[in-house]
Amino acid sequence: MTRSYRFPEGFLWGAATSAYQIEGSPLADGAGPSIWQRFAGTPGMMANGDTGDVACDHYRRYKQDVQLMKALGLHSYRFSVNWARVLPEGTGRVNPKGLDFYSRLVDELLEHGIAPNLTLFHWDLPAALDDRGGWLNRDSAHWFAEYAEVMFKALDGRVQRWATINEPWVVTDGGYLHGALAPGHRNKYEAPIAAHNLMRASGAGIQAYRAHGRHEIGVVFNIEPKYPHSQAPEDLAAARRAHAYMNEQFADPALLGSYPPELKEIFGEAWPDFPEDDFRLTRQPVDFVGINYYTRAVVRHDAAQYPLQATPVRQVGKTYTETGWEVHEQGLLDTLTWFKQRYGDIPLYITENGSAFYDPPVVEGERLDDPLRQDYLRRHLRAARKAIDAGVDLRGYYAWSLLDNLEWSLGFSKRFGLYHVDFATQRRTPKATAALYAQVIASHGAALDE
Repeated sequence: MTRSYRFPEGFLWGAATSAYQIEGSPLADGAGPSIWQRFAGTPGMMANGDTGDVACDHYRRYKQDVQLMKALGLHSYRFSVNWARVLPEGTGRVNPKGLDFYSRLVDELLEHGIAPNLTLFHWDLPAALDDRGGWLNRDSAHWFAEYAEVMFKALDGRVQRWATINEPWVVTDGGYLHGALAPGHRNKYEAPIAAHNLMRASGAGIQAYRAHGRHEIGVVFNIEPKYPHSQAPEDLAAARRAHAYMNEQFADPALLGSYPPELKEIFGEAWPDFPEDDFRLTRQPVDFVGINYYTRAVVRHDAAQYPLQATPVRQVGKTYTETGWEVHEQGLLDTLTWFKQRYGDIPLYITENGSAFYDPPVVEGERLDDPLRQDYLRRHLRAARKAIDAGVDLRGYYAWSLLDNLEWSLGFSKRFGLYHVDFATQRRTPKATAALYAQVIASHGAALDE
């Protein structure tokens, strides 16, 4: 019997990118430096010494890239703004040429019938603000609101869907606790403070939108479900701690106005007591939540691992991507249904979902075949459709990513794109997954039927 995976009418199909990963020209036309430009320029921090100085050259090739979106049949394109392009010092003076780039990009999208989905912060904090303490400074919430207001006044109306912060967990875990990402700090006392100020900033940005905007605003979390390696009490506790740390640490203050109690246990003396008034700021009404899902983690107790006392366990007989992530589409279904159960019927979008696999050499004039990426896409879209059947208010899906790009500190070594990018020539080549995704969009999901 055939199982139909046709999606509801009005379901939004998109693809996603972020500014530093694709734009290049980070200092062009009066832009200020960001923490990622500074981090990438620090010897030893990036794989192969890669930087975003050129990346996909999207800053100069955006019209060509919008044509690629049109060829896929995308309804929407999710992108982020380089804050320092618009406000070179992070606050105060606006750079008209930087703002104009995003205005021209939005107009190009609208001209081709593609709805912009704009994320205000995807990790590239202006370096000038990092010099003032970055996310450790409580004033960061006000800095962000000022920047957000500039963007709202310039683009709201043409942009009708906004997000404040993308993946605050990655910013704090990678940037302030483990030092693997910008700004490269390793300090257990800093991580909770940065996390809290990110959520205060998100709330302040939403408040600014209610004063100036007329459409929709939300926030984007990366969710990775945690499963215990066994039913032993210590493994169950490890999974619970890992879940609270990664998944609830940010969604709870935004949607419930509190933190999960496990965080005090996880951080111990490094966990501060935050003012109660702060939670009136973090908990602002949202129009939607974006969920970024890539994989799950099976964890076991490990007393040597700070701060979670948990470590992931590789699963036998499973497929893993080049980033070491297990392909586990059931985790997406579990994530979406858990989110509904914990936080209620908030409209959801899958704002990132994708995979990095080895791509064979490109033969000119031919499509690049990438069967493992096709399989990943097919499995996860089917899981998304099952979530709708389970009552989740899921309204759209954004593939990560439109283009192969700079995978942060991993440089150009990992390729997630629907389109292959030759970084020497900037030639874009469609992968077979792009053709599959175009078929899914054109058929409203019927191309997934089995």
